[in-house]
Amino acid sequence: MLPLAVSGGDPSGIGPEIAIAAWKLRKTVGVPAFFLIADPDLISARARNLGETIALKICEPGEAALLFPDFLPIVPLKNRQIDSPGIPLAKNAVGTIEAIERAVGFTFDGRAAAVVTCPIAKKPLYEAGFSHPGHTEFLAALAEERMKTAFRPVMMLAGPELRAVPVTIHIPLAEVPGALTSDEIIAVSRITARALRENFGIAEPRLAISGLNPHAGEGGALGWEDDAVIRPAIEALAAEGIAARGPLPADTMFHARARATYDAGICMYHDQALIPAKALAFDETVNVTLGLPFIRTSPDHGTAFDISGKGIARPDSLVAALLLARRLADNARNKA
Repeated sequence: MLPLAVSGGDPSGIGPEIAIAAWKLRKTVGVPAFFLIADPDLISARARNLGETIALKICEPGEAALLFPDFLPIVPLKNRQIDSPGIPLAKNAVGTIEAIERAVGFTFDGRAAAVVTCPIAKKPLYEAGFSHPGHTEFLAALAEERMKTAFRPVMMLAGPELRAVPVTIHIPLAEVPGALTSDEIIAVSRITARALRENFGIAEPRLAISGLNPHAGEGGALGWEDDAVIRPAIEALAAEGIAARGPLPADTMFHARARATYDAGICMYHDQALIPAKALAFDETVNVTLGLPFIRTSPDHGTAFDISGKGIARPDSLVAALLLARRLADNARNKA
């Protein structure tokens, strides 16, 4: 069975220590085999600083699964990094980018089952000349470069009680109404439904689609977008055979009885999706990128520079990301 490829993220954040902590849970929690793409000296230094005793082994991806029970397998970066907990450095950015590129390459080459990314920070990357808006857009660009076709990545927050997908993501709230179109809602919903079938093993996925305005517009009294933009998209999806309903008032969409009626909630903007997902299960929720030709998961938190190197970072979300990546990869393999 192919191991998972884990990119180390920004080394000044908590990525190194949650990777170490996740490996240490391999026997008690059943963390699946992975290899970490990182600077071995940095990982050793962070472990020492935290008082952790771990056995590292530099290896190739093909050796990782056999080594994993006894060693933390590390595929070393060509670009060395400096261990500076809590202090992001632009000089570390080249290695951070290299780790992501190699994780994707190993997956395309059939040497890893999926990509799991530790958190990155945009500012040091931008200072080093990184030209992509963010992590997800960079992954899509790598896929497009490899396959010579365009991909539409979609963010899903997947937790034990809720899967939530925002249609618009990292834009100011004031710009959401102008960016929201029926075509965008349809595209995101199609990708979500396909992923639920092909990766999550749900034969007939059910989508609950939120409104934009309070009370889903209340028949136009509280906004026109729900009836003019969202409802036509739902009707088009239903005509395609996708079980989609709405627009639903967001304030009654996420309680337990409501969640039992759908497999994923399609939300109109970032916080409408991420607040309920993280409120329900912050430590167990996973960021999954849909719409790419490989599986990618990530913890649902950031670099946490403020607690980096203090030994208090919890690996729960990374463990959940590893477990979900393994399950999705196995589902895709079995379907193939």
